[in-house]
Amino acid sequence: MKKTLLSFACLATLSVQADEGMWTLYDLPQAVYERMQLEGYQLPYDKLYQGDDAIMKSVVNFSGYCSGVVVSPDGLVFTNHHCGFESIRSHSTVEHDYMLNGFIANSYEEELPNENMFVSFMVEQKDVTDQVVTDRFRQMDSREQAMFLDSLENTLAKAAKEQDKTLRLELKPFYEGNRYYVTTYRDFTDLRLVFAIPKSMGKFGGETDNWMWPRQTCDFSVFRIYADPETNGPAEYSERNVPYHPQHWATVSTEGYKEGDFSMTMGYPGSTSRYLSSGGIRVRYAQNAARAQVRGVKQEVMKHHMDASEAVRIKYDSKYAQSSNYWKNSIGMNKCIDSIGLIQQKEHFEQQLQRWQDTTGYLRGQLDLDQLASLYRQQLDVLQAMMYFSETFMRNDELSQRALSTHMGRQPVGSGKRAHINFKDNSETWDYNTDREILGTLLSNYRQQMKDERWLPDFYMTIDKKFKGDCQAYADYLYKKSTLIKKGRVYPNKKTFMKDLGVDYGAQLKDMYQGFRNTLREFADSIDEQERLLCDAKLRMEMDMPHYSDANFTMRLSYGQVKEYNLGGRSSGWQTKAPSMVEKMKKGDSIEDYKVEPEMLDLLNGAGQMPLCFLTTNDITGGNSGSPMFDGKNRLIGLAFDGNWDSLSSDIFFDSQLARCIGVDIRYVLFMMDKWGHADRLMKEVMSDK
Repeated sequence: MKKTLLSFACLATLSVQADEGMWTLYDLPQAVYERMQLEGYQLPYDKLYQGDDAIMKSVVNFSGYCSGVVVSPDGLVFTNHHCGFESIRSHSTVEHDYMLNGFIANSYEEELPNENMFVSFMVEQKDVTDQVVTDRFRQMDSREQAMFLDSLENTLAKAAKEQDKTLRLELKPFYEGNRYYVTTYRDFTDLRLVFAIPKSMGKFGGETDNWMWPRQTCDFSVFRIYADPETNGPAEYSERNVPYHPQHWATVSTEGYKEGDFSMTMGYPGSTSRYLSSGGIRVRYAQNAARAQVRGVKQEVMKHHMDASEAVRIKYDSKYAQSSNYWKNSIGMNKCIDSIGLIQQKEHFEQQLQRWQDTTGYLRGQLDLDQLASLYRQQLDVLQAMMYFSETFMRNDELSQRALSTHMGRQPVGSGKRAHINFKDNSETWDYNTDREILGTLLSNYRQQMKDERWLPDFYMTIDKKFKGDCQAYADYLYKKSTLIKKGRVYPNKKTFMKDLGVDYGAQLKDMYQGFRNTLREFADSIDEQERLLCDAKLRMEMDMPHYSDANFTMRLSYGQVKEYNLGGRSSGWQTKAPSMVEKMKKGDSIEDYKVEPEMLDLLNGAGQMPLCFLTTNDITGGNSGSPMFDGKNRLIGLAFDGNWDSLSSDIFFDSQLARCIGVDIRYVLFMMDKWGHADRLMKEVMSDK
């Protein structure tokens, strides 16, 4: 579903304060910058964007799913531990378990390279709406628009590469497709793991504390960017590459902060939907419920096998963490939607907007809020069913992924009788018995949850006839007999290929997926257009206020203060200190997520009143993980890593009274690097003035 935006200040019913926002830097409204100054930002605008030492030049997109910050003249990058999770896991073995024991590179030679990881620096951004939005463009359907945008992006990218071959361009919609911006990046693909603390500290609190406050998690990891030794530019991994020397890096502050101090995050928030209509929120609510239900079932199976085997735990640590993160988020978001009556608030706002439209005539004959609500009602059940389907069959067990890939996008290598599909030996990332049980359990769960039988693939008849309704027996048979699992290479030109039960299973999944898409296609363009017009009307109705576009994984700035929140007359507190963590550590025998190594308990016991984590009013969502948190002088004071449970609806509505960003204090980061890691060379590098 397309995402939308929320204004800088909404109508009184939505009660939004000025701190809200994920602002693009190149066109930061003057009113917003002046507000930042009033709240404690002390530097001129060019220290934010495009100046020689602008702080944006130190902030990176971390591998397309997180954010990070360069903190040294030799390309050292801080991000969250959970952002580096897969790198740490992929380098771990039972003999050298970096997840369990941490990792410290004592020299450049010991720093570990990573496949498919990168950092991107934003070079510039500009508005190209006039090149995109024409009468002809608005008459195109979504497929035609996508083709046009892709062609324009390629044309612009080619022109940029003629000037500098290291540049990459992205053309994206902003403000629900009412405007279009081009962002230019420079990517570095040689990124190496330098330092990671044990999982007990980097993920302290686990699912018990996830999305919660107070927190004590030391959520950081350290990487280094490597570059071509001759140009200091991007280069594929090579032993001859050298540490990258950035144009600018962030200064680390050990001075600390106090409640009420200015705080600014800068990073790459992934996706928000704050302008979404009431009908769209109803759909989101239903999808959240489906996601949480399926993931809860899957995670029970994963946890059972992970607890029984260290080898399995290493393989599934990252998968479990990724799954459980948005399992809990979905539960929390729906709880918040209910508690604040968000759907009713949106309906009230839409009634006000309708009255404004009736008075002004703006977009009369185009924006039809009744039609939009009707379109959502017609597709609600289908969208929820599709969420059950995707959560069950896509991106879960290995066989389902391979089965789908043989029918969706994976092209055979070679030709004629030699044409074949290769499956890479990825046995280090999954376990046969664990995946087999996940598939059987989810097959059974899908049938129980699916009320409309038209969304049951035909293989359920096979399960009934051949396996007497036993979904696990069917899954066992697939894993035992299908060539998709038994061989690394399959030949799709053979007559026996489509007779393979696993291949047939994949074909049915593809057909069912296409059935969902075909059913929804008749609604999609109309809904997208009405949501765009709704955004347009809101911008016009509130034209005297600054507005920001929804998050779309482009660089954004958020500002606010270090601040607690109040819930039911109870103060949250705005900072945690070492004694609060020691108290939790002592519960480790009864709460697994609080269990740490004895040396960690000793370390924190001797840390006095050292600050650990803190709260700010900064705006945060997925993708912001690892975002640097700066003070009013652009000095690094922490790394953002989470939001709080009481505001998990913030992706669709920002509640300024409750919404908080949770950050790990940079002094806690340095303490662990120094006292646990004894990483003298890294400490010297980070604290260097050169």
